[in-house]
Amino acid sequence: MSGIAKTPQPPYYAVIFTSERKEGDNGYGSMAVRMEELASRQPGFLGVESARDQNGLGITVSYWESLEAIRNWKDHASHKAAQDKGRTDWYERYGLRVTKVERDYFFEI
Repeated sequence: MSGIAKTPQPPYYAVIFTSERKEGDNGYGSMAVRMEELASRQPGFLGVESARDQNGLGITVSYWESLEAIRNWKDHASHKAAQDKGRTDWYERYGLRVTKVERDYFFEI
């Protein structure tokens, strides 16, 4: 998936994952694709937007219908395995923020 996620009218939730990568791919690219595909099939998933700069700083925002949907994704077995690999192989550091989207605005030509 790419581009701006098509989300419903608020309210909904956003999970903002900010990370700094270690050197090398170490299987990251294929796992990222797999996790995005898996997340997109989870109940309550609304969309995702992601970007990474040449220095390894990345921001991924996933959108969800509810806090319960976010918890279910956090606890998904395959996602947990990817989280473990992230701590050991892929990230120097990361942060996670969960927020409720109450308003959104878009511009399109």
